[in-house]
Amino acid sequence: MNGIDYKRPATGQSGAKFTAPKATLMSYIIKGILSRELPWGLVLLGVMIAIVLELSGIPSLAFAVGVYLAISTSAPIFVGGMVRWLIDRYTRGRPENKGLAEEKLAAEGDKSPGVLLASGYIAGATLAGVVYAFLNLKEGIRAKLTGWEEWATHNNPFFAQAGYARDYSDLLGMIPFLVLTVLLYLVGRELFLKPKAYVQKTGRSTGP
Repeated sequence: MNGIDYKRPATGQSGAKFTAPKATLMSYIIKGILSRELPWGLVLLGVMIAIVLELSGIPSLAFAVGVYLAISTSAPIFVGGMVRWLIDRYTRGRPENKGLAEEKLAAEGDKSPGVLLASGYIAGATLAGVVYAFLNLKEGIRAKLTGWEEWATHNNPFFAQAGYARDYSDLLGMIPFLVLTVLLYLVGRELFLKPKAYVQKTGRSTGP
């Protein structure tokens, strides 16, 4: 869709939630190159900003991702970064890691079970998005989903309700998000769901 078609031709239903910011950005760049109308002034301005950021010690790629992604997309990334920061602090505080260099500490953090779980989160979110999109393509399945939404509208106090001044539907989505965040922290701290290969290699079957 690339942010171009916001309504389905058959039903007129809005499809704004399926917009893909990265795909939209790449489509604009490709169209600009092929049509020879790419705004090179803006491109060079971005290059200069990236150079200044790198000279200042700020990762330009992470900064650029935060610029073109919506806050609703980048906020979970920030939360994941905070979890990684907390786990890295815990890793540095271990007695066996006191004398390790910064490169070794970074390698220890990258081998953490939390990194594996976070990778699974990313893959799972992608697969869930694909499944959800396919469910909305079929008329029968979409009608059933609409029925569930109507039931939730009238019976679930956290769901979006027409005519009410307050909408608590975002709080409902925060519940599984907080559960996944706590689970990621516990796994990163090696307190829960340790892989067997990790236990055999490190000899740590329980948390310290």
